[in-house]
Amino acid sequence: MHIKFIIGGIIGIAVLGFGYYAISPVFNKVKVNDELPVSTAGNTSVPSANGTTSPTNEPAMKGTASAEVMGTLGHPASGTVRIVTVNDKKYIRYENFKTINGPDIYVYLSKDLGAKEYVSLGKVTATEGNINYEIPATVNPNDYKYVLTWCKTFGVLFNSGQLN
Repeated sequence: MHIKFIIGGIIGIAVLGFGYYAISPVFNKVKVNDELPVSTAGNTSVPSANGTTSPTNEPAMKGTASAEVMGTLGHPASGTVRIVTVNDKKYIRYENFKTINGPDIYVYLSKDLGAKEYVSLGKVTATEGNINYEIPATVNPNDYKYVLTWCKTFGVLFNSGQLN
């Protein structure tokens, strides 16, 4: 009888530990306001009132139309997502983004909503705000239809945006 009590206690502690791991990130909100990536090579000069010139800091960028971020059951989300190109570098940019956190969430470029064919852009850096994720130079974003926020641990889609 004493052994059953010990085993029950160990199982109880394991269940509580797993529950804390799975649930606690939901209450952890991280807000970021990344600036739009700007061109370092294409800055132009603008004449000032006294006749001198000063460089502008305007982004020399190309962007795509934005897509609405769609949450899933139990994982609400809002905002927009788009691809931004600056100096031949491409970025996924979330704007006015808001989602809940999770234990192990990543940003993927994916060919499908099930993340069967995807490229990971890294761990989610924030759950609110304007956020940039650089797309590797070897990846053609036109090959991917979706941007996903995906929980690796549970294999669960948190939210998505359809790019094209």
